[in-house]
Amino acid sequence: MKSLKTILLILLLSLSCMANAQQNVVPKYEYRAVWLTAIENLDWPKTVATTPQGFENQRLELVAILDSLQAMNVNTVLFQTRVRGDLTYPSQIEPFSHLFTGVEGKLPDYDPLAFAIDECHKRGMHLHAWIVAMPLGKDEHIAMVGKKSLPHRNRSLCTHYEGAWYMEPGNPATSEHIVSIVREIVSRYDVDGIHLDYIRYPDRNKGYPDASLHRRYGKGQSLAKWRRNNITRIVKDVYTSVKSIKPWVRVSCATLGKYDNLTRYSSLGWDAYNTGFQEAQQWASDGIVDIIFPMLYFKGDNFYPFVRDWQENSNGRHIVPGIGAYRLLPEYGGWSELEIRRQLNTSRCAGTAGAAMFRANHLLHDAHGLYTSLCRTLALVPPMSWHGTAPSSPDTLTLEVADSGFALRWNSVKQATGEPAMRYNVYGCEGDGVDTSNPENLLASMLSDTTYVWHRSVADTLSFAVTAVDTYGVESAPIEVVRAFGEVFEKELLLPSFNSWGNVMEVLDLYGRRLYYGRCATRVGVRGLHGGYYILNVYDRHGAMIYTRRFAVGK
Repeated sequence: MKSLKTILLILLLSLSCMANAQQNVVPKYEYRAVWLTAIENLDWPKTVATTPQGFENQRLELVAILDSLQAMNVNTVLFQTRVRGDLTYPSQIEPFSHLFTGVEGKLPDYDPLAFAIDECHKRGMHLHAWIVAMPLGKDEHIAMVGKKSLPHRNRSLCTHYEGAWYMEPGNPATSEHIVSIVREIVSRYDVDGIHLDYIRYPDRNKGYPDASLHRRYGKGQSLAKWRRNNITRIVKDVYTSVKSIKPWVRVSCATLGKYDNLTRYSSLGWDAYNTGFQEAQQWASDGIVDIIFPMLYFKGDNFYPFVRDWQENSNGRHIVPGIGAYRLLPEYGGWSELEIRRQLNTSRCAGTAGAAMFRANHLLHDAHGLYTSLCRTLALVPPMSWHGTAPSSPDTLTLEVADSGFALRWNSVKQATGEPAMRYNVYGCEGDGVDTSNPENLLASMLSDTTYVWHRSVADTLSFAVTAVDTYGVESAPIEVVRAFGEVFEKELLLPSFNSWGNVMEVLDLYGRRLYYGRCATRVGVRGLHGGYYILNVYDRHGAMIYTRRFAVGK
């Protein structure tokens, strides 16, 4: 009977998707997020390095990963920044992770976080600093870190439980320590978000030894309520701190996949509210989180009703379900691709703000194009609409013929004092007028420059639009330009007479590829060319260009 209820739920969601498909199948705004995991050298870096060439190879490896993610239209990278009480950037607060050099505390010849931010922003992608909050590592990890580890430096912040060390949520000073790391990152780096992971009590926490702290700080609260309040205090302190420094930086939390038992569906004893003591739906209601990433690495009736529950209780904040791409592997369940496809479509149709894939390496091995087929257009990161109003549009937009195509240029839009420079989105299509609500027309997103070059062959009339995007992701109204490119030749075009002996001519497409090179004539046949735009150049016998023109061929 339970499977029948799941089938009915999927059917209802599918009908909703069919209705949406008649408009835009792929939303213009959605998080296309992925966790980029450093621990155990899983995603990046794959290997440690000790030489300049080794460090260069690490950088090239990350560039290749980001290129692949960009090609898949991923727009948000959750970059592991705090691993297990150690960091992937140089800091005075905690040691640098051994994952890059093989030695805890030893730095490579570059700053991995700064490098990753720059490379993400070059590709129009957001980077959120992923911070593992509570786990500090198993006993062997602490022994390897030695005197630099937090249990050695500040034992009162730590609790030992079942062969591992954790930051102690019940100690008020724990919040101060986590906030100090967050403040350092937000102050020093141009991150787009702070992502708190493992912001909960240890898994399977029966017997967790915090009774004395509960007696000291509980003030008559039940143990469960006190624990939830401890986690909430840390989330609130982080949120308040981030917003006091850079209010546009997004604060998110990864939670257990199911919030609580539902009326008709049990969480099976594994949920955020009762197991992890994460009162996350209240965090959204209280406005102390911008995004919630419920880790819904389940299927069937352990996924579909719970993703709807999250969205129905989002209180206007962004819900981004975590999808278990790793589940496709035989050792992790051997799911069918259809299951992942359904989960992505269901999340979209339920109205969530996107989806996050765990983890990068599994997404990159999407051999059959599953993810790419569902995310075939660019998508913009959803705006934090609860902050501010839309920025002004660029006040001019021009379209000029350029050597490599057509160049759009516009004036920059001034950003508020103290905030990063405005970014820009470019839209374009054939014909008179461009629909900026259609993601099919989105050519480029999050540009920092005020020039964009269109390299493709085009129709007789082009329409372009540019919008400004502020640091909260709020987009301005568009400014548009339409350009008709004049005469179209069906059979041949005429050239002026050239009296000089030995002139040659060439025909190029708009990519600069030479289609013809030979003796000059006064009539050029064009019937063999596909419809589109071309460049014709004439050179004298010394190789100097004496004539050039663009021409169009009818379809």
